[in-house]
Amino acid sequence: MLNFKLTLRPARQTDMPAVLELIKELAHYERAPQEVTVTVDDLIHDGFTVKLFTCIVAEIDGEIVGMSFFYPRYSTWKGRTIHLEDFIVKEAYRKHGIGKMLFDETVKAAKDFGAKRLEWLVLEWNEPALNFYRKIGATMDAEWHIGKLTEEQLEKYG
Repeated sequence: MLNFKLTLRPARQTDMPAVLELIKELAHYERAPQEVTVTVDDLIHDGFTVKLFTCIVAEIDGEIVGMSFFYPRYSTWKGRTIHLEDFIVKEAYRKHGIGKMLFDETVKAAKDFGAKRLEWLVLEWNEPALNFYRKIGATMDAEWHIGKLTEEQLEKYG
């Protein structure tokens, strides 16, 4: 399947520039590159000082080629959950099973955490992602809508 040696490992502070590039690649794919305002310094502080998220990277010959970026949440109905915020493999490395390996590692982390649920969001037009999730047997819920307040809306609120 793979003609190269893949390593999956927890991200390090020094990986955050590559992680930010993956975030930007995903935002570009999702037609919203202008929405990325997080910085490498934010990622380092929030991921390693405050520990707000976990990131697993896929690495080939020293190059970060994919990542799974997630954090704990709490459901009043279920208890511990993990929210998968971003999950991406560089386009040149897709179709080699790297995404499945990253997802498997994320599932393992959720189980180790004692999560009752692993959840994520997918744009309705993102057929490759939808097909991936259907293939692994995930439930895609059409009932729930996503609500949000932007930074500007938060500032103006009340």
